[in-house]
Amino acid sequence: MDLYLDYFFNFLTVEKGLSKNTLNAYGRDLASYARYLKEREKVKDPADISQLMLLNYLTFLKNSGLSPRSRGRVLSVLRSFHRFLLRENYTKFDPSALVESPRSLSILPELLSQKDVELLLQSPSGDSPIAARDRAMLEVLYATGMRVSELVGLRLGDLKLDIGCLNALGKGAKQRLIPLGEVALELLQGYLQNGRLKLLKNLSSEEVFLNSRGKGLSRQGVWKIIRGHAVKSGIKQKVYPHMLRHSFATHLLENGADLRSVQTMLGHVDISTTQIYTHVIRERLQQIHKQYHPRG
Repeated sequence: MDLYLDYFFNFLTVEKGLSKNTLNAYGRDLASYARYLKEREKVKDPADISQLMLLNYLTFLKNSGLSPRSRGRVLSVLRSFHRFLLRENYTKFDPSALVESPRSLSILPELLSQKDVELLLQSPSGDSPIAARDRAMLEVLYATGMRVSELVGLRLGDLKLDIGCLNALGKGAKQRLIPLGEVALELLQGYLQNGRLKLLKNLSSEEVFLNSRGKGLSRQGVWKIIRGHAVKSGIKQKVYPHMLRHSFATHLLENGADLRSVQTMLGHVDISTTQIYTHVIRERLQQIHKQYHPRG
């Protein structure tokens, strides 16, 4: 099994170009799967894995307390593995082909209201380099819907400020061009011309957003900054960076954007991933109807 897992991870790294975080997640899921097959099913060769064995493993995960959503994610990883084995002729059968994803309740993404977004964006105050950075960073996150990993990975060469856009390097090392909008563009230019140079001091760095030591911000650093401004703004929700991405998509759709355009800006491969935001809007409309309609 270890040999075939090595083949698969080489494929994911070289041909798919998956990020380190994604590869680590795949590694954990597949290591658990291989361990189960070896200890419980006595399997040594992937050609011996049956559909029943895979179903038994999913049942094992269920009994271990894993949620339907998490089991669905694991099944997606296992499907990729078995499809690879079949395509490369290491096996003659895909045991995951007819296995349905575990059903889960529709868990809608958390987001901020447009009012709370405004409060958050207005939180950084003052003329310090840190305030300039935070204003630009928050505006860019909300204006583009970038993932926090894409934000901290943003390099100066990714900025196309002459056309008001930036290049985001998303999952699978896929690039997409995203418009910034006037406010984000103005604040970003101001930060680059003033705040960033002061943070950089005498160091050299290609990262756009820097910490107080002149080095690129980490994902944890961005999380703390956003959480700090949310608390300062009096927002009652526990705010995290991805909420700005959810808010970006939902607010675009609420104001008339088409689903395909939002899909492109978010970098979703499958439009069904983007459609979750239409469910958010539908549920909010139902709540408003129930609250305010005389027969709601």
